[in-house]
Amino acid sequence: MNNLLVHANHATPIHLVSEQNLASWTKEQPSHVQCLVEQPRLNSQTVLLIPAEKEQALESVVLVVKDIDDFWALGNLAKQLPKGVYQLAEQTANIESHAIAYLLGAYQFSAYKSLPSIEAKLAIGDEALLNKVKATVDAIFLARDLVNTPAADMMPQHLAETMQELASKFDGQFSEIIGDELLEHNYPTIHMVGRASDNKPRLLELNWGDANHPKITLVGKGVCFDSGGLDLKPASGMRNMKKDMGGAAHVIALAQMIMATNLPVKLRVLVPAVENAVSKNAFRPGDVIKTRKGITVEIDNTDAEGRLVLCDALDEAQSESPDLLIDFATLTGACRIALGTELPGFFSTDQAIANELVAIGNTNADPIWQLPLFDQYKELFKSDVADMANCGSSPFGGAITAALYLKEFVEPSKTPWLHFDVMAWNLRALPGRPVGGEALGLRTVFSYLEQRYS
Repeated sequence: MNNLLVHANHATPIHLVSEQNLASWTKEQPSHVQCLVEQPRLNSQTVLLIPAEKEQALESVVLVVKDIDDFWALGNLAKQLPKGVYQLAEQTANIESHAIAYLLGAYQFSAYKSLPSIEAKLAIGDEALLNKVKATVDAIFLARDLVNTPAADMMPQHLAETMQELASKFDGQFSEIIGDELLEHNYPTIHMVGRASDNKPRLLELNWGDANHPKITLVGKGVCFDSGGLDLKPASGMRNMKKDMGGAAHVIALAQMIMATNLPVKLRVLVPAVENAVSKNAFRPGDVIKTRKGITVEIDNTDAEGRLVLCDALDEAQSESPDLLIDFATLTGACRIALGTELPGFFSTDQAIANELVAIGNTNADPIWQLPLFDQYKELFKSDVADMANCGSSPFGGAITAALYLKEFVEPSKTPWLHFDVMAWNLRALPGRPVGGEALGLRTVFSYLEQRYS
């Protein structure tokens, strides 16, 4: 993306014109523009390239859209323009939103396949605005890249490398606890889920910022591949499980946004990173594990492993009494059944924060939807041999019961807690959102943090 965003004040202008106002806008243009616009209108063209009247050059671009305020109006434009440098016309409102959509639409995952280059650069003259757009888009590109990378190249050790690089870039501190060290430091569930893999389980930690600033702790589910364990997934369910570290990708990307914009917070990021594999030492249905918090958990299903790795990390996250605790996870198919794949669900122990987040998401084209922490369902976790089971006894309300399981390991009376259950993947191509890895709710959460802590 860096090569498509440039700092400049003069470039080929892009004019956004609504279908409703196209006729009146055309009347105000020079005669050669009127001629060029009128004919394509008959053919329903939406991107019009206007050549200069007296020289062989591109004078401007006209983009005809249904709604000029649509965040994603420029989401497909970068791939439709010839090589050159372009800028949004001065009269265009929402420059920040349109610039983000333009650049997100230029995303390509080309690590394993040669793709045609996109050479239509976007110029922004306001340096502060350019840096803000860059921070947002860089973070979303990072999340997409992490999720899109095949599991063989995105195991716990690779997530560690990514976090180490971020720590070095932004003058943070990175540490990790690896393999059997997890048992020595009392992270038994992270170790249990990941011990069957040759790729050793790890707890990754990044710290950044001034200790005198408000503390924010982010926790991300880092299941780098999920076979389902001994409760093996069918082939169709396993096919895209490289994305099961999507929660980790979200918090790593959010951390990058926080650090790149120098938000005045003390940031801590915890990523329990594992591969849920099958081997002779894999954990089994019916096993009982004593978690870091001391709660004993009976394993009902080894494919409900995300909540197991998260529960130890969430307990550790409480140790510093942060001002706010946020976790992201590709946790349940039930949330996808309830809301579909493009609307992430979230749970909150603080209704005021939840209301603010929903309001932000409703205005910035990054919507989220609150689901209830319905305590009555806690009874579904009853176990005859342990304090609780890792799955509810009913298949209904699976996103809620998973969130309630996690809630047992946080202390909402001390720290507000937000839990995001996300798909982290686009099943269909939409403007600015290609098929593949995706950051959902990320812009909304960052906007909230920016408003709260700036």
